[in-house]
Amino acid sequence: MAIAEMVMPRLGESVIECTVISILKKIGDRVEADDSVLEVATDKVDTEVPCPLSGTITEILVKEGDVLPIGGLVMRIEVGGQSVVDSKQSAVGSGDVSNKQLDSAEEPLVFGLTDTPLNPIADLQISTPSLQSQTNRFYSPLVLTIARTEGISQTELDQIAGTGAEGRVTKHDILGYLSGKKSAGQSSQVKLTSKPVQLKPVQSLSGQDEIIEMDRMRKMIAERMVDSKRISPHVSSFVECDMTNIVRWREGIKDPFKKETGEGITFTPILIEAVAQAIREMPMINISVEGDKIIKKGNINVGMAVALPSGNLIVPVIHRADQYDLVQLSLKVNDLATRARNNKLTADDLAGGTYSISNIGTFGNVMGTPIILQPQVAIMAFGAIQKKPVVIETPQGDTIGIRQMMFLSHSYDHRVVDGALGGMFVKRVAELLENFDVERKLF
Repeated sequence: MAIAEMVMPRLGESVIECTVISILKKIGDRVEADDSVLEVATDKVDTEVPCPLSGTITEILVKEGDVLPIGGLVMRIEVGGQSVVDSKQSAVGSGDVSNKQLDSAEEPLVFGLTDTPLNPIADLQISTPSLQSQTNRFYSPLVLTIARTEGISQTELDQIAGTGAEGRVTKHDILGYLSGKKSAGQSSQVKLTSKPVQLKPVQSLSGQDEIIEMDRMRKMIAERMVDSKRISPHVSSFVECDMTNIVRWREGIKDPFKKETGEGITFTPILIEAVAQAIREMPMINISVEGDKIIKKGNINVGMAVALPSGNLIVPVIHRADQYDLVQLSLKVNDLATRARNNKLTADDLAGGTYSISNIGTFGNVMGTPIILQPQVAIMAFGAIQKKPVVIETPQGDTIGIRQMMFLSHSYDHRVVDGALGGMFVKRVAELLENFDVERKLF
């Protein structure tokens, strides 16, 4: 007989914690390897967590709403005969791990983060219950984790002045508060509200109005957009591009492509291909900023905005986009878009983006000013392709013809991207699209 301890596995690059949304099993349930036991939310995606082994659940050491670090203890599972751990003597229930006696034959194995057993005591991480606010104020998992780590009480947390949407406390607010406490030796020099923040209730102005609570993803999007505008001074450049050759080429290739691959080919992979090539030529657009340092990215990872049925937006990433040919790129785009709309993306699908695009033309928009996804420094929006009368230069002189035209909108962080680079980059993408090889063969 043996008791194994399941810990929270890695959920993707840069993810250090998650919030437990729901517990899918209960004590006494039999689970098989790869059965989902939890649903969790990270700052990137909601996902189900599978059990790494088969057995019977003897203890569940988390509850809904807990913020759990990667590697934190989730549950204990009996993988052999009779359980040797009494759930009534759980470390969570007693709050005292050091007094828990385990005979050498009873030491549980820890699974989930690695494939090898870990020290059952040294690696034991118990989920700390979420702080309970006495107000209706929302706190992100990151802010709550910082508060717990630094010993900030809920009352103290409720008094910190927030600069986020609806008075929300951001990471920068709480770190600034802690910095003030440490430098002054007391919290008196830190800006606090005179009393706990009480958010003003939303009121209906008439019987015709409807009050709609933001879902968790919309709240997250709102916070990130506000943070991006605060962090990056946005500048936008616009270029109009002649897409006639690409429209004609796609019209001729879409049926053979469908027959060969079973899928459609959209304009999006063609746009991503041009962006990736332009990034290779102008790598200083493929950067991020950390303090006063510029991080030049080695890989070209292009994020593409996808509208979800809920109306929210998510940005899966095509890693090393410059390494794909157009067929591979098309299949990758279709796969990510389909899984995004069916809520099947993983955390890795959303991580590591170095540059992003948004095809706003699918909504009939001709141009826009997209907001940069931090910590990236630029994003490009592609407008609707429309027929227009255009002056065409020919050896015989200028003439007017009907062409398929599209606006490219480029937003960039003016801290590190000047107008010359930002403008030249979007112009180069337009040139690559206009010079598309209409004789190109895919198969």
